[in-house]
Amino acid sequence: MAVAVEELLTADILKPARYLGNELGAVHKPWNEASVRWVLTYPEVYEVGASNLGHIILYNILNTQPRQLCDRAYLPAPDLAAKLRSTFTPLFAVESRRPLTDFDILGFSLSYELGATNILEMLDLAGIPLTWRERQESGGVGEWGSGGAGEWGSGREYPITSPQSPVPNHQSPITIPQSPFPNHHSPYPLIFAGGQTATSNPEPYADFFDFFALGDGEELLPEIGLVLEEGKAAGLSREALLLDLAQIPGVYVPQFYDMAADGSIHPNRPDVPDRILRRVATPMPAYSIGLVPYIETVHDRLTIEIRRGCTRGCRFCQPGMLTRPARDVEPEQVVKAIEEGMRATGYNEFSLLSLSCSDYLALPAVGMEIRNRLKDENISLSLPSQRVDRFDENIANILGGNRQSGLTFAPEAGTQRMRDIINKGLTNEELLRGVKTGFEQGWDKIKLYFMIGLPGETDVDVLGIAETVRWLQQQCRAKGRKTLNFTLTISNFTPKPHTPFQWHSVSTAEFERKQSLLRSEFRGMKGVKVNFTDVRISAMEDFIGRGDRRLASVLRRAWELGAGMDAWFDSADRAFAAWGDAIAQSDLTWKYRQVENGEWVLGTGKEQSPIPNSQFPIPNSLLDKPLPWDRIDTGIDKNWLKADLQRSLEAATVPDCSFEGCSHCGVCGVDFGHNVVVEPPPIPEFVGHFVPKQERVQRLRVWFGKLGNMALVSHLDLARLFDRAVRRASLPIAFTNGFHASPRISIANALPLGATSSGEIVDFELTEHIDVATFQARLVTQLPGNIPIYRVEEVEPRTPSSAQLLEGVEYLITVAAAADASTDRWKQWIEAILASDAILWEQTSKSGKKQMVNLRDRLFELELQENNSPIDRARYVRYVGSCRNDGNLLRPDGVIYMLAQVNACEFQLLHSHRLSLILQVQNCSNPIVV
Repeated sequence: MAVAVEELLTADILKPARYLGNELGAVHKPWNEASVRWVLTYPEVYEVGASNLGHIILYNILNTQPRQLCDRAYLPAPDLAAKLRSTFTPLFAVESRRPLTDFDILGFSLSYELGATNILEMLDLAGIPLTWRERQESGGVGEWGSGGAGEWGSGREYPITSPQSPVPNHQSPITIPQSPFPNHHSPYPLIFAGGQTATSNPEPYADFFDFFALGDGEELLPEIGLVLEEGKAAGLSREALLLDLAQIPGVYVPQFYDMAADGSIHPNRPDVPDRILRRVATPMPAYSIGLVPYIETVHDRLTIEIRRGCTRGCRFCQPGMLTRPARDVEPEQVVKAIEEGMRATGYNEFSLLSLSCSDYLALPAVGMEIRNRLKDENISLSLPSQRVDRFDENIANILGGNRQSGLTFAPEAGTQRMRDIINKGLTNEELLRGVKTGFEQGWDKIKLYFMIGLPGETDVDVLGIAETVRWLQQQCRAKGRKTLNFTLTISNFTPKPHTPFQWHSVSTAEFERKQSLLRSEFRGMKGVKVNFTDVRISAMEDFIGRGDRRLASVLRRAWELGAGMDAWFDSADRAFAAWGDAIAQSDLTWKYRQVENGEWVLGTGKEQSPIPNSQFPIPNSLLDKPLPWDRIDTGIDKNWLKADLQRSLEAATVPDCSFEGCSHCGVCGVDFGHNVVVEPPPIPEFVGHFVPKQERVQRLRVWFGKLGNMALVSHLDLARLFDRAVRRASLPIAFTNGFHASPRISIANALPLGATSSGEIVDFELTEHIDVATFQARLVTQLPGNIPIYRVEEVEPRTPSSAQLLEGVEYLITVAAAADASTDRWKQWIEAILASDAILWEQTSKSGKKQMVNLRDRLFELELQENNSPIDRARYVRYVGSCRNDGNLLRPDGVIYMLAQVNACEFQLLHSHRLSLILQVQNCSNPIVV
């Protein structure tokens, strides 16, 4: 049964709209018509997960499959997580609002080494045992959520508030979930992980997942769904089902493989693949459209993938190695997806996504075509970090719009020698030309990314970062222009599996020394802001990312001690303390110390010979030792990685095989395909920048409501919702003047979060006359059902806006008294307020200034409604009070305060419903309700 979500989302929950599942584009398929029910979970807060392109694409693809249903779940913020535990409520999927245990399969995105603790947190909140062994051994015996390891929610060591109620927040009593697969011998869903970290090295996480989905998921996940459907119909046991899944290329079932003493992985049965193939799929831009959240997300824009894979061959770059070959999307598909996506979503910004956008040769043509087609809609384009050597005037012309986006480049190293060692393929002349082009095209702030700790690096190379920035500033000067400002991010290089540098390490002390060198060098340099990565994060990423199955106990213990998203953001020291204690309590302290000291141990015993950072070239006898991730077939030949490591020590570069000769890495072939490079089409002639239409020929005043779960959408998010609705409806909205032109949409007054209303007002100013009925019909089709439009009227464009005319407000509030009282008693309480001349309230202004105000002067009417609330000791109270945007207003909590001040009783505001806003009619002394 569904979880009563509204009962959880009380006033103490920040951003409750995160958990509603009511976004534009959300899919609500009938539960009973689905044969296989998925949950795709992103183990970060909603704002991160809901804007992740891979998450959106796979969600859309799965919901197009017949007989398959896909819901979503995200890591709840600490406030909701605490409430879930205190009320014994399981973590739920946002659309169906069902506990995660009701589903057949639960998939996590594992894209960051230290993010595994968030996954454990979500499993625990869902009442699901953490390991595949515990889930199998539970066998449906015991209380719900016992998980074979104690009571639900008891695994983590931090204080839990007292339960508000001993009854869980369900519509039915908690029972142990029924297995969707009759012979599973486990009542829990299949748990799997995908993503870059899962594909790179799944071994540290192998104990927690039934299987891993390696590589691209667009074709892999539907294949998994078909096997699940057939297995469910056939009544397969859990083991038989997993064995069937293991036959799908790209599926790794860790329980069918054992770890040897040297850390290598070997099949423990003959009927599973010896090596597991990474899956490769062609990008599908059409599936990027959908899921427009009602709250602002991290990437609050339409994102379209233009190229997957990178063949630049940067030796430090794991994504570049794990996504080969390179595959361009046809320009026509990109243009069509962007044009349709912008009109379907209402976004005012889009982003083109690739590991190296500027290597998409059609970028200038595609960008210009879109700019021309959407010229009159005030849209802008942003790009992620791009190749500085390909940045030119053509790319500069398509960036930004009226809202010029930031410019980011990644030189990675400060000297030419180091850039050759890492095979960056960038010269000093190309770096200067790209930065100078940005400066000449109007940018005065540029972000640059560098790394320290790379193989073969000397102090001269480290100080070369500062010297390069100083040189760029000197070369980018112009009369009448400010000095070019730089924001630098200097990260600590962390070696990654499946790269030529996977055998490298740097000590924590060496990182700290090099950071100190740079801090001294940058001290006093004007126009430069420098951010350094915490060396502790780097050490932990290295320790986990290149580890083996023994690390599962460390991950679990770190989560139990409090490591996770909330700790990283609120208290980094607490998080590192948790990881440190977890390592100390394991038998792996020696291994972590060697990582800190810049040594990397191959094998599983302390007696193994460490590889010191200074030992280059590394002897072949050590390079040939097995690695935990050798079982994963990425397509890249390990011998090629070893040879490329040797080339790096000689500062020898390898050309980009998308545009030059083959580098013989081993990827291209039947299993992984070949590079697909699309020739660039001609660049269309630029038809001009967006010119905001400012002429206001018509103003329409709209009365609307805010009902149901839309009450949990904030005022700022509501304004954004109207902006996007107007864009989708293609209404001729007027824009303000200035650098950041914005649509002329004015909501009369902000409604408190959580309050409902049937009396809201918003003004729209248009550049063209439009029939009132037509306007209303077009707007209604683009608004959610809980934002009803009651009526639309045309008003004189030059008259004051509704916000300026606002005078009063009428509310119906639900008030509970601490003591039981009769209707007559309630009337006496209200009469006491009406008989008072002054009820003082201390008010704090936005500037922090405190002053005493008389609330009684702001109250015009107050009466008890005859229809009593069904809630015990609660009544409906209607009031009319002042409501002006200069701060002279009477909120519902002010009425509660007055009740408490004049009566010897405590009162609680249960709900507020705004009935109407009262506008003052010009040239009339008395306000009227319109």
